[in-house]
Amino acid sequence: MKNKKAFLGITSLMLVFFLAACGGNNKTSLNDNADTKSNTHENISKNDQSDSMEGMDHHSGSGEVPEGAAKAENPAYPVGTKVVIHANHMEGMNGAEAVVSGAFDTTVYSVTYTPTTGGNPVKNHKWVIHEEIKNAGDQTFKQGDEVVLNADHMKGMKGAKATIDTAEQTTVYMVDYTDTKTGKKITNHKWVTESELLPVK
Repeated sequence: MKNKKAFLGITSLMLVFFLAACGGNNKTSLNDNADTKSNTHENISKNDQSDSMEGMDHHSGSGEVPEGAAKAENPAYPVGTKVVIHANHMEGMNGAEAVVSGAFDTTVYSVTYTPTTGGNPVKNHKWVIHEEIKNAGDQTFKQGDEVVLNADHMKGMKGAKATIDTAEQTTVYMVDYTDTKTGKKITNHKWVTESELLPVK
């Protein structure tokens, strides 16, 4: 009888140690999972930031204007006017103060195109003007028309096949502004429409 009680006591003690060990292993496993999730989140954040910075490399332009683009005779914002941008084509653009460096009367398009460098299609890119489309001619393109871009605003844009999303006859502006996120000076950004600008108060 005594031997039986001793055996049960030892068995119970071993069971307690075993359960404690298992509990410790589970705790470690949970911590490992938490660390893995944390590292994954950090990597995603870094990748997002990298992609964002890559796009920002193409803000500034040469200032060259496509042949045939007509200077606006009486723009709402003449060259040299200080304005505030209300558009988010690029990160750090919306709300930025800018100076108009060019004004042109033309047809402006938003387009969807696949970069010549590969990757996913760029949807509803704003803006491309009529004179930046290959063999544009005199007729305004309509929604759904397929065209080839001569614009070089972004990497992989020139020579890309595109589809017209919208078309509007208006005054477009080339502007210099300071990125609100990075403080970087952006020169000759193409393009911003008249409805996307407001005078500095």
